[in-house]
Amino acid sequence: MEYKAIIFDLGGVILNLRYENTLEKFAEILDKPVEPFYTKKQQTSLFDDYEKGHITSEEFRLGIRELLNEPITDEQIDLAWNAMLLDLPVERIEMLKALKDKYRIFLLSNTNAIHIEAFNEIVNNTLGEDFGDFKQLFEQAYYSYEMGDRKPHPSIFETVVAKNNLDKATTLFIDDSIQHVEGAKQAGLHAHHLEDLNVIGFLKSEGIY
Repeated sequence: MEYKAIIFDLGGVILNLRYENTLEKFAEILDKPVEPFYTKKQQTSLFDDYEKGHITSEEFRLGIRELLNEPITDEQIDLAWNAMLLDLPVERIEMLKALKDKYRIFLLSNTNAIHIEAFNEIVNNTLGEDFGDFKQLFEQAYYSYEMGDRKPHPSIFETVVAKNNLDKATTLFIDDSIQHVEGAKQAGLHAHHLEDLNVIGFLKSEGIY
């Protein structure tokens, strides 16, 4: 298949993630086990609303306190919430730069204001403060909390397709969550479930990179 456009997920594809870190950090802060309330496959409505931009960061933190039933501080919440964000491999940045010469490339991420602030710090620490906005690596970059929509809803894919006049038949979506891949397929896109964090290996195996 000869693709003309590629839509990348961020966490678990370009940025390394470990969801368990957040629950482990909350447990460490509270000094007691914490019931899983946020995983790759399932989240409560609090996280859905936050990543759609329907509630503020302050309302999100209040929801976390209610969920945990603990008087935890804003700083502790942010520390635990951001614990899932790991490193940004430079070779993936070089990959994006190279692909941009041949393909139309886009970013579509389920994310939120707290995570993006922390992610921007990771970008600065990894690539230097003079690198600029991470979004410059893409023709367009879309964050769920700015769009009022969220993967896996087919509507968010339809929005990206319509705004950029993409041909679904020649557009590939790559994500580490199977439910997001299924949502993209429902919207009519080609989609690949990345299970091993090796996006470079996958693209090379397909003759894309």
